[in-house]
Amino acid sequence: MPENTASPASPVYVIGGGPGGLATAAALGERGIRAVVLEKSGAVGASWRGHYACLRLHTTRRLSALPGLSIPRAYGRWLSRDSLVRYLEAYAHHHRLDVVTGVEVSRVERTASGPGWLLHATGGRRLPAAAVVVATGLNHTPRLPDWPGREEWAGRLLHARDYRHPEPYAGQDVLVVGVGNTGADIAVDLAAGGAARVRLAVRTPPHIVRRTTAGLAAQRTGILCRRLPSRVVDGAARGLARLSIPDLSAHGLPRPATGLYTRARQGAIPVQDTGLIRAVRSGAVEPVAAVASFEQDKVVLADGSRIAPGVVIAATGYRGGLEGLVGHLGVLDERGRPTVHGPRTAPDAPGLHFTGYTNPISGTLRELALDARRIARRLARTLPRA
Repeated sequence: MPENTASPASPVYVIGGGPGGLATAAALGERGIRAVVLEKSGAVGASWRGHYACLRLHTTRRLSALPGLSIPRAYGRWLSRDSLVRYLEAYAHHHRLDVVTGVEVSRVERTASGPGWLLHATGGRRLPAAAVVVATGLNHTPRLPDWPGREEWAGRLLHARDYRHPEPYAGQDVLVVGVGNTGADIAVDLAAGGAARVRLAVRTPPHIVRRTTAGLAAQRTGILCRRLPSRVVDGAARGLARLSIPDLSAHGLPRPATGLYTRARQGAIPVQDTGLIRAVRSGAVEPVAAVASFEQDKVVLADGSRIAPGVVIAATGYRGGLEGLVGHLGVLDERGRPTVHGPRTAPDAPGLHFTGYTNPISGTLRELALDARRIARRLARTLPRA
């Protein structure tokens, strides 16, 4: 058989050893399909290992478990970063997953003849695959806006991916850019950890929700709302916010004009309150206008004001980084995200699946678990038999 031709005996290669990749490999294994996970780092869950230390999941333990293994009750209702990493390690061991670390896939191509795919990987490897599941996730490549003047700025600029603990910033004036869940968590962590001043640059005011309301986790509400019309959810969320969330307009965080679910469908997930409201009301975290540009010793904000923080931490998100891997296959949209995901494949790319490239209001880990089973079910029907 030619080297670049897949056969029925070829494995399904899963690119990425995070939750989505591990879950999919386990679900395939349950159906008797050989899956090999290729992870470019030295261990599973690499992106989670690199997150800030205070991180806790905004989804519940029960609704964050992957197929075939519950999360231990001892980890609590809201998992810490380290607990999730331990769970992922245990998950790979429990399912006896074939995980190959230190191997990075640089390009996925169609085979020269017949069905299947060819992966180009570290060390000149050329790996024929019966099917491919791309699970490198949204948090792949840090996105740092190209602010005018940032190269000449005298202060320290870093992406949120490089933030770990508040101790190095004790006594310093810090500006956090971006008020998603990551930016909010880091700002609160800095304020509690001894930063002299913490400001939070806000482009679009976020929807803020309580983690639980009357004992019901916000995630469960998100699951219930997914099939309802946006206008219904927007109206209900607006009423609930008036009852449960104080008006922070006087502190620089007005209520959003666009509805919660409308924003969520556009990719802006609500911020779960883990201390932000209290920090803003007390003045420990000061919302300010968005960053417009940098000068040598100042940061210029969108309202024309100038401030002089010593450190700027950009919680400005990530890019999927899929262009080099699959961009030539016509399966990405204008944002560089897959045009289809889960069990569906592009019409001219059968056997090429993606998981982990959405940010659902119902919880990413829950959707990864559902996607894993759907992908496995689809491949069990479509893969040629040996």
